[in-house]
Amino acid sequence: MRALVTGGAGFIGSHVVERLLAHGHSVTVLDDLSTGRLENIAAGAKMIRADVTDPHLARTLARYKFDAVIHHAAQVSVSRSLADPRFDAQVNLVGTMNVLDYAIQSGVSRFIFASSVAVYGDPHRLPAAEDHPAKPLSPYAVSKLAAEQYLRETARDTDVQVVILRYANVYGPRQSIRGEPGVACAMINHILARTPVVIHGDGQQKRDFVYVSDVAKANLLALRNDTPCGVYNVGTGVSTTILELKRLLVGSASKAELVPARPGDVRHSVLDIGAIQSKMRWRPTVSLAAGLSRTWRYYLDPRNRVSYAPLPFTAPSASSASY
Repeated sequence: MRALVTGGAGFIGSHVVERLLAHGHSVTVLDDLSTGRLENIAAGAKMIRADVTDPHLARTLARYKFDAVIHHAAQVSVSRSLADPRFDAQVNLVGTMNVLDYAIQSGVSRFIFASSVAVYGDPHRLPAAEDHPAKPLSPYAVSKLAAEQYLRETARDTDVQVVILRYANVYGPRQSIRGEPGVACAMINHILARTPVVIHGDGQQKRDFVYVSDVAKANLLALRNDTPCGVYNVGTGVSTTILELKRLLVGSASKAELVPARPGDVRHSVLDIGAIQSKMRWRPTVSLAAGLSRTWRYYLDPRNRVSYAPLPFTAPSASSASY
């Protein structure tokens, strides 16, 4: 299968590219490299440097033919979405529509969209299943939900099959420790910089941490023709507090600096993964302890920290993610 992976030089996207190549698919990456890195792109993948917000994107891609599009290019910072919601909407909503326009015009059969647990807001029941009411708490979450709805409505009138993957808190190698990283990566950032671990809120917030290789496998399975269209949660169904995460990384003796929670933070977030287990036969295979160990080993290699200067950085929202 010929697949286009937008954002394929980024954190999650680059792992998806690797997984597809390992299974014999032909892969082309589309990335503007604003946050992605060329070094992340696996050998064997082709590269198109372009911006999904370009209104002429479909024309730029017209000479290419793909069977599937996996759309990971996104603005993923909650705090940036609060500071500049117009930019957030331009990338996450208009950018998605530009990629979809190309998919429709070129006859792409399957469109896989990377969405977020953030669309649920603060769930009133845990774990949250796909039919849980969506109550986003930030412009980032609003733009993700709006893009989902546009995709579903548009797909009804076209031959494009849409699969939406709502990610829990994804972590692992290649996640940036610059800017607003995911919470696990932010803690590693503090430890490498020999500064106190900072936690927004009381640390009792519950999260569902899923390792990036398991997420990449979900994307691979979503490409299959026998995978029904629809929305799927991608997580573990396991609840971990931020303080528990800190203990796994640095032990219980090390103290954390607790600071006020920030706007857009979700209190508790854990996903019900029954649908993806039954319809795709997918399940998470990497435990949190094993995944954190692998992530640690990656960042302990100085070669993997060259572009990720430990300081200065902005302490992250516990709900933040990076694609």
